[in-house]
Amino acid sequence: MRDAFRKTTNVLLDPNRRYSQARLFHAVRVALALLVSIALTTGIRIPHGEWASITVLVVIGGLQHHGNIRRRAAERGVGTLLGAVIGLALIAQQTYILHSPLLTYVLMALVCGYCAYHAIGKGGYIALLTAITVVITAGHGDQDVFDALWRTVDVLIGTAVALVFSFALPAYASYSWRVKLAALLRASAAVHARVQRGEIDPATLQKDMMQLGMQLVQLRSLIPSVAKETDVPTAQLEEIQHAARVCISALELMAAIEPNADHSREDDRGIRSAMLALADSLESGNAPEDSDMAPAPAASGVDANAASAANAALATPSAATMTGSFAFLSRRLQAELSRTRDVLAQMSTKYEFPYASN
Repeated sequence: MRDAFRKTTNVLLDPNRRYSQARLFHAVRVALALLVSIALTTGIRIPHGEWASITVLVVIGGLQHHGNIRRRAAERGVGTLLGAVIGLALIAQQTYILHSPLLTYVLMALVCGYCAYHAIGKGGYIALLTAITVVITAGHGDQDVFDALWRTVDVLIGTAVALVFSFALPAYASYSWRVKLAALLRASAAVHARVQRGEIDPATLQKDMMQLGMQLVQLRSLIPSVAKETDVPTAQLEEIQHAARVCISALELMAAIEPNADHSREDDRGIRSAMLALADSLESGNAPEDSDMAPAPAASGVDANAASAANAALATPSAATMTGSFAFLSRRLQAELSRTRDVLAQMSTKYEFPYASN
């Protein structure tokens, strides 16, 4: 019995298992949260308890990462309070003050239009939830005040339940980011190996670049949640993203260069070993040893003229810029890997992420 309990606990607490079975853990989390919301509202006989369950689904139904759920719950709470206050004011206007349904309709339309204007852009979810809660609370202005208050309470209960369950065996975006960045590095190392051997044909290159591009997009989508969970500034995470994008572009250009006597494809094997060493470190959570990383020139070692030429080559490659440029692209790739290694080390020193110790 004790062994079975220990095995179950190990499975539940294992971050690798939670990552590989993320959908299953998320489904169980949402189902349990829904049952709790039903039990709370039914047990203490709160009217319109279905709104608590709806709120649980809205807040965590489509989000699995802890950082996302915290943000969504906070935004839901703010939007609910704003919408409830406005909705109650509309009910008061129609029921107790001016008794004008037409004025209620006009004011509700103006409020919802204003929220829709701000729903497109930063803070859009708060604006959207405010408009929705106004309609939920006030109806068309003919709702009972006590019903409106109970609906507001239901939404707040659902938000609280969703937030509590975001802490139950959470799926951390920071862990997903580490694993996905490691996978991107391993895929890039595999492409680099084929480039060195001259085994890349146009069809294979296009498929590889599309795959790397998709991984880069997935990585980018995690940045806001990672910043929330780890307190790492978004600018530093974007710096890693930029370096990865430059590396992919450099690999694509290197694959397009025909081998000739002006350059050798056998003198830059340190690039692949550096990529794999970084990938191993990200997966294990331990900082790489200096001996694991191939010597690479610092990013500052690329002078202004060289950097300008590289940017031009990456933007609009031509026969002139590509002739004899394989070695230069290798140096640029090494510089970006070195920069990535340094930024990760700085993040770990200050925020203990992505390495537990540095």
